[in-house]
Amino acid sequence: MHDIRAIRANATAFDAALARRGLPSASDEILARDSERRAAQTALQEKQARRNALARDIGQGKRTGADTAALEAEATALRDEMEALEKQAAAADEAIPRLLEGLPNVLDPDVPDGMEESANVVLAQHGEPRDLGFQPKAHWDLGEALGMMDFATAAKMAGARFTILRGPLARLERALGQFMLDLHTGQHGYVEMAVPSLVNDAAAYGTDKLPKFGDTMFRTTDGRWLIPTAEVPLTATVMGEILPEKELPIRITALTDCFRSEAGAAGRDTRGMIRQHQFRKVELVSIVHPDQSTAEHERMTGCAETVLRLLGVPFRRVVLSAGDTGFGAVKTYDLEVWMPGQQAWREISSCSNTRDFQARRMNARFRSPDGKTVSYVNTLNGSGVAVGRALIAVMENYQQADGSILIPEAVRAYMGGVERIAA
Repeated sequence: MHDIRAIRANATAFDAALARRGLPSASDEILARDSERRAAQTALQEKQARRNALARDIGQGKRTGADTAALEAEATALRDEMEALEKQAAAADEAIPRLLEGLPNVLDPDVPDGMEESANVVLAQHGEPRDLGFQPKAHWDLGEALGMMDFATAAKMAGARFTILRGPLARLERALGQFMLDLHTGQHGYVEMAVPSLVNDAAAYGTDKLPKFGDTMFRTTDGRWLIPTAEVPLTATVMGEILPEKELPIRITALTDCFRSEAGAAGRDTRGMIRQHQFRKVELVSIVHPDQSTAEHERMTGCAETVLRLLGVPFRRVVLSAGDTGFGAVKTYDLEVWMPGQQAWREISSCSNTRDFQARRMNARFRSPDGKTVSYVNTLNGSGVAVGRALIAVMENYQQADGSILIPEAVRAYMGGVERIAA
């Protein structure tokens, strides 16, 4: 959500920020409603003051026996006028949030211009794609050949975009999730949480998933939402709270199933595990003082990068362009991992700074040490990382000519010392 005072102060800058995302200007309509609301509220205050004065005059007149009919008629007319003004102010009050909630966050100035994924900028690369010495296979061919990745049975019971993992491959997925959690809690200062997989409208709205992304989520018959990412319940832990400043920063993490309808993804990544309706992800969330927001974004992204460094897979950091940056973010770094079987870089983590955009929506604030100032926190979220995509990155990068898969040293302890998965 946006600060209406900032729009009043510089409407041109607000519209220019929307234009960077390819959106039309919106300040005229917002400020017109704002002016309507403020005018109605001012008129209400003036009429209330007059009504109070009339009440005093009518009371005094009745005590002295004076004729108060004209005063009473004016008071009646004022009451009707005030009711109309209250409705006008309430309508404007309701309209302004509806206008603001559909508008994306204002981008940081250093986000590159451009409306397409092609305008994203590679900032750094760690490791080079290796020559495996043979024609690499995609993970779906590897997994099916091992008899440990079953798309057909999953489709029989649930439809497309689901997968069943068996045996050592299922264990490897579990091992990767545990490895990531232990890393982030043991070395990066995050606190592990077990959170609900179902949330209400308030939590989804506060984390900017509603109303814009309602068609990408699954809704239950009792009106709850299956989480698209643990960002939602983790961030919502501070919804409606006023935190003491000394509690910041708050860094929390969770490994959860995530559920997405993949609306609009028809024909994209129909094979394999890249784009699933259900997948597991380790999520990182930070709630910080506004002054620490930018530094925390770099820190969080570095935590996600450490996972990939330890797994020994080539990856690169990409800053997303204006048109490719998500709705709630001011800036996003994507981490892309090399997939030899697909001969492509694929996203495995996305780390975003939303500044106070989500905090305003969920009314999450902090109080200064002197107790005098209450301000909005800043929230950040990132994948640390997507477990299913880490699994396929390991499969494709560690595959052997005989179809077996070596286990990265970082996760062998979680596999009971197993060093290789073979048929």
